[in-house]
Amino acid sequence: MSAKRLPQTTAHVRVTQHSWHRGTLEGEVSAGQFVWNFQWCFRLGKLAIEPSRGRALIQEPLGRFLERWDYKLEPGGDYSFTIRGKF
Repeated sequence: MSAKRLPQTTAHVRVTQHSWHRGTLEGEVSAGQFVWNFQWCFRLGKLAIEPSRGRALIQEPLGRFLERWDYKLEPGGDYSFTIRGKF
């Protein structure tokens, strides 16, 4: 099956807090029926996601998104990215 035929889901990210001093970025991500809160410790490369329900579905794609865009993300900002798969 080609990548173009795979189902896709748009994940929506809202950044609520950003601290250069602590090296963290916090916010909410939603995809399909799921909503999670996250904390990205960009200095340590660690991502915490709560609640645990469905976390395995979002952890890797959200981590890639944050690693790529973390310095451009601002508190109060709304962002999105596409995940290959249906939630």
